[in-house]
Amino acid sequence: MTEHSRPPVRVLVVDDSRSARSLIRALIETAPGLVVCGEAADGREAVEKTLALKPDVVTMDLQMPEMDGMQAIEEIMSRHAVPILVLSDLADAANAMAAVARGALEAARKPTFDEGAGLASRLRILARIPVIRHIRRNGALVVKDVPDDPTLSAWPETRRDTPPSRPGSPVVAIASSTGGPQALARILPDLPADFAAPVLIAQHISDGFAVAMADWLDQLCALPVKIPVEGEALLPGRVYIADSITHMTLGAGRRIRLEQRAESDVYRPSCDRLLTSVAAQVGRDAVGVILTGMGRDGAQGMLALAKAGGTTIAQDEATSVIFGMNREAILAGGVQLTLPLDLIADKLCMLAGCGAAIGAGVA
Repeated sequence: MTEHSRPPVRVLVVDDSRSARSLIRALIETAPGLVVCGEAADGREAVEKTLALKPDVVTMDLQMPEMDGMQAIEEIMSRHAVPILVLSDLADAANAMAAVARGALEAARKPTFDEGAGLASRLRILARIPVIRHIRRNGALVVKDVPDDPTLSAWPETRRDTPPSRPGSPVVAIASSTGGPQALARILPDLPADFAAPVLIAQHISDGFAVAMADWLDQLCALPVKIPVEGEALLPGRVYIADSITHMTLGAGRRIRLEQRAESDVYRPSCDRLLTSVAAQVGRDAVGVILTGMGRDGAQGMLALAKAGGTTIAQDEATSVIFGMNREAILAGGVQLTLPLDLIADKLCMLAGCGAAIGAGVA
């Protein structure tokens, strides 16, 4: 079936603001291959219309009367699972990440008048992703407790004396896109507090949401998670999330570089740039992981990393939301090992020379 012969993607627009619904409807209806099948002004109406209209994809606001977007996502994903794109204000970015944990596929800021093409493209992609029903529960992810023994604590204030990452010690670099936040929320909590390598992550994400994602992952993990600053020296047992406003790379002396982004850059932040820089700086000490995601970003970086003597791992098709970036990396010859999502943390522990993965992960 060609793109033109496909039936239009049917979108349910959920927002308590009439003007916001009108703008989103207008942006969707001017895009080929998309149609608005309904609107809802609160979460309860969103659940009812999802069950009645069976849309291909839902755009979801979070702050609404009667039933908020968070509750609506849980209801929808437990009764009639459908791809959900959260559209929220930047001030609500933390809740947007929590919504992803509850089953939404992606979160982005609410579009402006000139952002119709980007919204349409994202909706077309998400509408094709198969989603499964979620078992309803109180809180989608388990937040790990801080260890009672302060010597085992991974929180920053107790790890200030950690020596920087040295030549000969491993560096982990992870590339991910659509479905990546959920995948990271399964891998990172399984890394123990004594994990002996720094972890650098390039996750495609809308501008303004990286800090919220780092804060969200920090609550889930034994390892501290942060947005790095220019020139920062890598420390073992730390997780560094790239902000989409720059491209995070690794420079000389195992120090982080934040490179200026160009307006024409398709992938933000760039997975290829991160992986290629890690390959150039640490070679055989590098461990590259490419996870679920749409597109080809990361494939050349994984190949560079493999050629430099590093170890390369791809998430397998069965556990990927989209078998895209990881598939391209495999086809390019840059992947040595393909693993289900739940086995990646254990492999990283083995490669980093520390104990076994925690294994609790996410329920």
